[in-house]
Amino acid sequence: MKGKELIYKAIRLEKCERAPWVPFVGVHGAYLIDCDSESYLKSKELIIKGVNAAIDKYDPDGIPVVFDLQLEAEALGCKVIWAKENPPSVVGHPLAEGVSLDELKIPGAEGRVAIVLDAARELRTQHPNIALYGLVTGPFTLGLHLLGTDIFMQMFMDETGVHKLMKFCTNVAKEMSRLYAEAGCDIIAIVDPMTSQIGTDQFDAFVSEYMKDIFGHIRKLGKYSSFFVCGDAQHNIEAMCNCMPDNVSIDENIPLDYVRDVCLPKGISFGGNLKLTATLLLGSIADSEKDTLDCLAKGGERGFILAPGCDLPYRTVIDNLTAVKDIATDKYKREIAQVLHTKNLSAAKENIKASNIGSQAEPEISEVEINKFKIETNRDIENELKTQAETYPALPKVKVDVITLDSASCAPCQYMMNAVLKATKPLGSSVITEEFKIKESRGLAMMNVLGVKKIPTICIDGEVCFSSTIPPVEVIKKAIELRISNKKDKGII
Repeated sequence: MKGKELIYKAIRLEKCERAPWVPFVGVHGAYLIDCDSESYLKSKELIIKGVNAAIDKYDPDGIPVVFDLQLEAEALGCKVIWAKENPPSVVGHPLAEGVSLDELKIPGAEGRVAIVLDAARELRTQHPNIALYGLVTGPFTLGLHLLGTDIFMQMFMDETGVHKLMKFCTNVAKEMSRLYAEAGCDIIAIVDPMTSQIGTDQFDAFVSEYMKDIFGHIRKLGKYSSFFVCGDAQHNIEAMCNCMPDNVSIDENIPLDYVRDVCLPKGISFGGNLKLTATLLLGSIADSEKDTLDCLAKGGERGFILAPGCDLPYRTVIDNLTAVKDIATDKYKREIAQVLHTKNLSAAKENIKASNIGSQAEPEISEVEINKFKIETNRDIENELKTQAETYPALPKVKVDVITLDSASCAPCQYMMNAVLKATKPLGSSVITEEFKIKESRGLAMMNVLGVKKIPTICIDGEVCFSSTIPPVEVIKKAIELRISNKKDKGII
C-alpha cells in the first residue's frame, strides 16, 4: 500500500507497514526545474512541472500543491516583495496603513489563488493515487500579515478588535479550504506558524475557538485536516490537539516523541520532523539517512507521517531527499541503513572518546553528543565568530544578533527581524544589528557560539534575551537601552 490510502490509514491510527512520506515541496519545486520562485508561483504550468519533478524524484505518498503562506495575504491587499529563491514576503499591512477590516473582502478564485487551484485540478487528474495537500494560511498568521506586529499589543489593549480580525481570517481559511477541497485536494493543512510566538493562555483565548471552527468545516467537506506549526510550539501542542484536527505536524524545534505521546492518546495522528537545515540543506546523505531512521523509530507504526519540519528550502540537496525517500519507502534499503548506522554509531563513540569529548567519569555517551560530533559546523567559522562574540562586552556599541531560519522565507523570523529593526532605528549608530540565518553554515556556527536553542532568537551583546517569542518593539528597545546605559556607566560608550 502507498499513496493517499497509506496516509488515510495513518490518520486513522491504523497500523501501517511503513510510515507515509510527505516532502513539503514548495519553491524547491522551482529549483528542480531551474526556475525562480516568483515565476514558479505565478504560473500554473510551472507549478505542475515542479510538483511532477518532485514526484518523479522523491516518490511521495502525499505532496502539497504549493507552500505559500502569503497567498491569501496578497489577495487581501498586503504588499509583498519577491526573491529568487524564497516565497514572497509580506512588507505591507493594510490594517496598519489606514484600511478598515470592513473594507476587506474574502478572496475567491482569482489572481494567484486561481492559478494554484487550476494547478491542483490538473495534478489531481495526473496523480489520482497521491494525496494532494492544500495548504491554507492559519487565521493568526494571516491576522498578523494584515495588522503587523501590533497584533501582539492589541491582544491586551483591544481584545474585541482582535477577535473580530480572527473571525474574518477564519472565514478566509474556511473559504480557501472549500476551494482546495473542490479542486481535489485530499488533506487540508492549516499552517499557522505565528501561534508558536504566543503562550497557551493567549492561544486558548484568541485561537482555539476559531481553529475548532475551521477543522469542523473541513470535516463537513469530507476531507482530513492537519494543524501545521513551525517554531517552538511545544507549550501549545496539547492546546492544538484540543482544536480537534486529524493531524498535527511540527518541525525540529519540538521533540517528536513528545508530540507522539500527546497526540496518540487523543486519537490524533502526527507528522514531522526531519531537520531542514542541519540535515537536508547542509548535511550529508549519511546525516539524512540517520535523521530519517531516528524519526521513523520515534514515530512508530501507528499515526505517524514522515515529513520535513517545514517548507523545503529552495536549494535543498536532491541527494539528501532521495536518501530519505529510499529509507522511507524501501524496506531493504532501510534495513541496510540501520545496520550501517549502528556500526557508524560505534565508530563515532570511539572517535569522541579518543578526542576527549566525552566525560571520563561518564562511560555512556549520549545521542546528543554523537549528533553534535557528527554535524558540527566548520571549526574555522565557529572560532572566528567566538572571537567576535568575546569582543561584545568591550564594544563601544551594543550588538544585536538575530538567529533565524531566514527572515525572507520564515514568517516568525521575518516579524522578529522587523521588530528588532523598528526597535533599533531610533537608537541610531549606538547599535549594530546582524541576522544569522541557520540555512547557512555561518548561521549554524553562531547559533552554537551563542548557545541558542530555539529559532528565532534575539541576542543582545552575546546574551540570549528573547527566545522563540516576539516581544513588543518597546520591550526590545528598552532591553537595548539598558545595555547602552550600562556601557555608558562603565565608560565604554
